[in-house]
Amino acid sequence: MARIAVVLFNLGGPDRPEAVKPFLINLFSDPAILRVPGPVRWFLARLIGARRAVAARRIYDRIGGRSPILEETEAQSQALHAALAEIAGDEYRLFIAMRYWHPMTEAAVRQVRDFAPERVVLLPLYPQFSTTTTASSLAAWHVAAARAGLVAPTTALCCYPTEEGFVSALARIAREAYFKARSHGAPRVLFSAHGLPKKFVETGDPYADHVERCVALVVDAMGIPALDYAVCYQSRIGPLEWLRPYAVDEIARAAGEGKPIVVVPVAFVSEHSETLVELDMDYRELAEKAGAAAYVRAPTVGTDPAFIAGLSRLVRRAAAAGEAVVPGTAKRLCEPRWAACPCGADPAPARRRA
Repeated sequence: MARIAVVLFNLGGPDRPEAVKPFLINLFSDPAILRVPGPVRWFLARLIGARRAVAARRIYDRIGGRSPILEETEAQSQALHAALAEIAGDEYRLFIAMRYWHPMTEAAVRQVRDFAPERVVLLPLYPQFSTTTTASSLAAWHVAAARAGLVAPTTALCCYPTEEGFVSALARIAREAYFKARSHGAPRVLFSAHGLPKKFVETGDPYADHVERCVALVVDAMGIPALDYAVCYQSRIGPLEWLRPYAVDEIARAAGEGKPIVVVPVAFVSEHSETLVELDMDYRELAEKAGAAAYVRAPTVGTDPAFIAGLSRLVRRAAAAGEAVVPGTAKRLCEPRWAACPCGADPAPARRRA
């Protein structure tokens, strides 16, 4: 029986009002987010963090002054641990590593090192790969692991946008929201994902492609003939052009047509400010003022049994094979044009990536 450490990665969020500014500074200090030279980034991160802190605190004040993302991730960790324990065999212990607020990556590395596992499985809670999320979290992990002397063989699951359990969970949740709105007319379903600067995609980030693949499977699994739907992107900031269509534009368009609107978070697996404030409050107000017949927001997959079962299958495969695990394909999910895909080259045996 092997001792296996499973590390769940997420962005993290401020746990009190005083944490908002340092959280933002950590976020904008990430070279995957603010892609400018180091000294300039150091200065800009502090400038942006200070300028945005007041507005960001107002956002968190609307949901109790803090982010619920840690508690949400802890619940997913507990559910996944229970699923892994259902089958006798290896000993699994789960850990949480947040990118921009506590528990931070370095603390998780120390906990894993003290556990002394025979293998480590890295499981980002970002179903669709992006250089700004998955790649950033895994890079931070490998740096911290090297500094701490953690040398256990490590497998990283880079993405699972087409994983059966995840797709099934999303489809069920989306169907329930659809039929809730159906009493007000024929709904338009908006699958909303966090935005990304367009130039990141143009330089090879496969995130948008993963979102679109995922949505296509979810729509098929919903089984609703001639479903009226669109993929859109939310949460854009700054002067750059981001992925289109923007969620606010799609909501205004559907509302202007008098449609009932169903919004399904397709890239978030837990509730936080982008769902509880942006989707539940800001976009609802926009839809109602623009004349929508109804506005229904589907919850995130959270601890949905199908989603957790899918994660359990991925972890077991990664732990057993000790090598690349790409759901739905024997080799690589991404087309060659997505140069940022981490599966482009065969990685070193001790740090297989999927």
